[in-house]
Amino acid sequence: MRVRHLLSIADLTSEEIEQLLTRAGLLKSERRLGKRNPSLAGKTLGLLFSKSSTRTRVSFEAATAQLGGTSLFLSAQDLQLKRGETIADTARVLSRYLDGLVIRTFGHDLIEEWAASATVPVINGLTDLHHPCQVLGDLMTIRERYGTLKDLEIAYIGDGNNVAHSLIEAAAKTGMRIHLACPKGYEPSPLIVEASRGVAKRTGGRIEITQDPLRAARGADVLYTDVWISMGKESEAKLRMKRFKPYQINDKLLSAAKPTACVMHCLPAHRGLEITAEVMDGKQSVIWDQAENRLHVQKAILEWLLL
Repeated sequence: MRVRHLLSIADLTSEEIEQLLTRAGLLKSERRLGKRNPSLAGKTLGLLFSKSSTRTRVSFEAATAQLGGTSLFLSAQDLQLKRGETIADTARVLSRYLDGLVIRTFGHDLIEEWAASATVPVINGLTDLHHPCQVLGDLMTIRERYGTLKDLEIAYIGDGNNVAHSLIEAAAKTGMRIHLACPKGYEPSPLIVEASRGVAKRTGGRIEITQDPLRAARGADVLYTDVWISMGKESEAKLRMKRFKPYQINDKLLSAAKPTACVMHCLPAHRGLEITAEVMDGKQSVIWDQAENRLHVQKAILEWLLL
């Protein structure tokens, strides 16, 4: 059988996204009722990370344990990769030991190389280009709040980064509208935008890009932001701080959205930079629900790929 991987939202059909979100909701309900679900008993998940992590690592480890499985954290610095063993050889070996791999790395081509050689499912725990597990948790959070995804409008304010790319693909797959406000030179990948617009034609979604945060926020159901300086971009910190200063989510920007709008941030947050503490802790914030839902959607992903 062909091994399924989850490297980007584009790997999923609209129906598969719906199924994952529905299953994640059921798993969340079971968790809150104290029900045990050992669906991953006997399964072992490897987490191989070249970047630091809080939510991705802990949520996957907790998800595996709560479903009765075992997880192993593998730092890239501790493996023979550091001494020149190829990704292909390492992937073949780990596939003999593990039932699945979560990879968190830099270039997206690296995770594609892992998936090409692994004979077990590979899950993207973040690359420079995509962050699909984060955005599936985001979709779950939005659907919990509004009961639907279709025809809702997301205003994404900030860097056209990996999270923005996955949100664009998700909006196209689910029939949402996404309006991104990014400084000039920091827009999302044109290739991802154009491919997603092709998908959106079939679902009723829409993708728009502007440099005006107020225009993007006007009438939005969701205001979403991320850090201005992503991992690996630290050398650009001074320039980015200057360019992104007008792209803060604050009370003024929030007032342009719908009165019922919610505020999202994939975390970690730099309070007072991309978002004010008042908005982050305010009544319209669903940031902590968003973080929690990483756990539940990760469980659904693991069941889907490992069973």
